[in-house]
Amino acid sequence: MDTTDESESIQLAELTFTETRVLGSLIEKELTTPEYYPMSLNGLTNACNQKNNRSPKSDLSEDEVSQAIEELRIKKLAHRVDLVGSRVPKFQHNAEKELDLIIAERALLAELLNRGPQTTGELNTRACRMFKFDGLQDVEDSLTELSDRDPSLVGLMDPIPGRKERRWFHKLAPPPKVEDTEGSQPVFIPTADKRLDQIDENLIEFKDLKEEVEALRYQVRELKDEFTSFRKQFD
Repeated sequence: MDTTDESESIQLAELTFTETRVLGSLIEKELTTPEYYPMSLNGLTNACNQKNNRSPKSDLSEDEVSQAIEELRIKKLAHRVDLVGSRVPKFQHNAEKELDLIIAERALLAELLNRGPQTTGELNTRACRMFKFDGLQDVEDSLTELSDRDPSLVGLMDPIPGRKERRWFHKLAPPPKVEDTEGSQPVFIPTADKRLDQIDENLIEFKDLKEEVEALRYQVRELKDEFTSFRKQFD
């Protein structure tokens, strides 16, 4: 008898900082400059590294962006498009289908992916270039819908000590950490990729295993020499 719970929640794919920046840039350009969408690797890299509407700023290489696209493809959030007459491959996101997002929701998610946690007012001001909301309440309602989903796509951070406003953040990556609050705007630092820690652990284990193998090889050579000497006694 199949006891699988069909209502079991679907788990969101956890993205790295580079993947969030690539996905956010793809969504943004789809909505702001559709004439240049889908995007080439060069155009997408420039979009990820642009100086405006990005926080923190990045300096990603084409190789890094290409790797992020491949990871997003595996997670079904992006794919390659070969257009007729185009000599270079293009890329586009799949957020509207995979995450079931309408335009208003894609605009808000793109802002959160590209600029990190923001207040409702900030999102209302910044996302209007991608979608025209009917004021703060419209933005709030859209964010609440994204938050109430299962799985939830956005959440509200607790107020930063000394401040009263709460900021929305996306849940496609671990919540960022606050590094500096002395300026007019706090600085949010993306959480480090857990896979990097796993790589470090694997490298340490590999080094230990390599040393053990070398020690075993030395012991085998010693045993071989002893056995050779033992045999000579009977020759």
